[in-house]
Amino acid sequence: MPFAHISLRSGKPEAYRQAIFDSVYRALRETFNVPEDDQFMVMTEHEAANFRYGATYLDIARSDDLVFIQITANNTRSLEQKKALFRRIAQLLGENPGLRPEDVFVNLVEVLKENWSLGGGLAQYA
Repeated sequence: MPFAHISLRSGKPEAYRQAIFDSVYRALRETFNVPEDDQFMVMTEHEAANFRYGATYLDIARSDDLVFIQITANNTRSLEQKKALFRRIAQLLGENPGLRPEDVFVNLVEVLKENWSLGGGLAQYA
């Protein structure tokens, strides 16, 4: 049950934003074995004054097309699965909507399974 929060600069068309959603979801399905229809994602757009990044941190040349992707997920995946997720997200976003790998920033936040309530005030995974 991953939850993805995606942040980017304002001004991209809807098709571009939807391609990001689709690519992140596909990568999660392929690498984290996320079930069909387990799609919980939100996107926020930011004006330039509200979007800051290190343009060359760790010798990675980032542009204003940078996308931050923060995924909260259960702490049940292996290191290999995490690496595969990062690679697959960058690959798919390169294909559609055409993001450079340098502009794909992913942060994985792992939580215990009991830290979710998916509705109804219940802890479905506890």
